[in-house]
Amino acid sequence: MDTASRPILFLDVDGTLLPFGGPGLASAPGPPDSWTAATNPYLVRVDRTLGPLLAGLGCELVWATAWMHGANEVIAPLLGLPHLPVADLPQYEGDRDADNLQWKTKALVRIAAGRPFVWVDDVIGHADRWWIEVDHPGSALLYKVDPAVGLTVADLSAIAAWLREVESGAR
Repeated sequence: MDTASRPILFLDVDGTLLPFGGPGLASAPGPPDSWTAATNPYLVRVDRTLGPLLAGLGCELVWATAWMHGANEVIAPLLGLPHLPVADLPQYEGDRDADNLQWKTKALVRIAAGRPFVWVDDVIGHADRWWIEVDHPGSALLYKVDPAVGLTVADLSAIAAWLREVESGAR
């Protein structure tokens, strides 16, 4: 599969790579621009084994997060990932827009431009699935993770299986 048609994996951070569950960490601690690497209590919860697994998926990894370029400065080194492209997202103004879509949905469809993609996030709803099914001509897997647990090795196995199907033309 050439680079232009290789699937994209849009990767969120909060609730996805930084789980929110557990004692004293039941909800998000505030906007990313208020944290530093030293003050974010969630950074110890990043599963560092996920980096090589993400890199081995054979797709283009792209940050799709309110962290924007901060994900390359803080999260990528924890995972052993290189600097990744950052999705050109609108300014975060809340989880849902006037169409009840997650604030990233329309931008991710635009960026994918028909390419197959996986979107890994903890905030994906029915409206997002409908929008992408109607508006995106390529294959798409919207993979919602439990924010209390975050992305797991089992999740990545399921994503890898979907990517193999796309590559074989079965999707």
